[in-house]
Amino acid sequence: MKKLGVIGVALFGTLCTVGCGTEHGGSASTSPAANASSTGAGSSSTGKTVTLNFGSYSVTQNVYENQLFPAFQKYWKQKTGQTVKFNASFQGSGSEAQAIANGLPVDVAALSLEADIDKIQQAGLITHNWKDTPTGGMVTDSVVAIGVRKGNPKHIETWADLAKPGVVVDLPNPSSSGGAKWDINAIYYSTLRHGNADQAKSLLESILKNVESLDKSGEASMATFTNGTGDAVVSYENEILESSHNLKSFSEVLPSSTMLIENPIAVVDKNVDADGTRQVAEAFVNWLEGPTAQKIFMEAGFRPVIPQLHAQSKKQFKTPSDLFTVKELGGWSTINNTLYSSNGIWTQVLESR
Repeated sequence: MKKLGVIGVALFGTLCTVGCGTEHGGSASTSPAANASSTGAGSSSTGKTVTLNFGSYSVTQNVYENQLFPAFQKYWKQKTGQTVKFNASFQGSGSEAQAIANGLPVDVAALSLEADIDKIQQAGLITHNWKDTPTGGMVTDSVVAIGVRKGNPKHIETWADLAKPGVVVDLPNPSSSGGAKWDINAIYYSTLRHGNADQAKSLLESILKNVESLDKSGEASMATFTNGTGDAVVSYENEILESSHNLKSFSEVLPSSTMLIENPIAVVDKNVDADGTRQVAEAFVNWLEGPTAQKIFMEAGFRPVIPQLHAQSKKQFKTPSDLFTVKELGGWSTINNTLYSSNGIWTQVLESR
């Protein structure tokens, strides 16, 4: 799965274009020439063609480009007669959020962490209550899991097993990756819930000693693992399922205590109003939170956020005995202060490495 790595506004139109405006039986064309300049940045949603600028975190690139964009294009064409083209940027969630806050002209942001959407809101670009949707502003769920070599030769079953001598662990860096925060949260808080703070911090320290390099994104860590480096990779369950071709090339370990991943989406008000794309942007978000898109997400290994698919989800996915949420931990403000602040637990662990 390719990664585009956009870091600035100037690169958006030239490097991040997903030219999905032409229908071929519901599949997307990915010609680099089909960029925002073909319709203009301010294309009105009443014209025949509209370009929607989209930003997300790296591990979602495949499902959006190959499945969701084409499916929405077909839906919107049938509904309105209008052709939608997508300009899409994918990188680590924290990096993507910072780029949008700094001016990357994204109309719809689908990121890893609520805190990343909050960063865009704090920059004054999101002015509505983005959580005021039937799904609470969330577009996908997943869980934090462990990818291991086929047959699990290192006998990894728990988070503590990642600290065993001789186990090489692939893990992304929370300074750039939203996925990394989910990973570290799962390790720390699952230990805290069944032990104490000293044990939780000690486990993070021991696991970090087994990490050769903190990758810039969850996708980069997965690439490190699939390229043959490491005995275990901590990641989103959906990324493990996709990269392993549904566990054919390597295996998944789901610890009994782990964290529910909740991924937010929001229309970026200032950008859609500048681009004249509010109608299609809001429609795209609503469609992504609906049953057609949620079924596509499920096929790609994500867990659905709508009640009508929960029964089907339970048949497809295992449910850990202790699956905890951000809300149970006191919210992202509490988590960030505890782990990632200047004197946070993870900061201390990293400094003592």
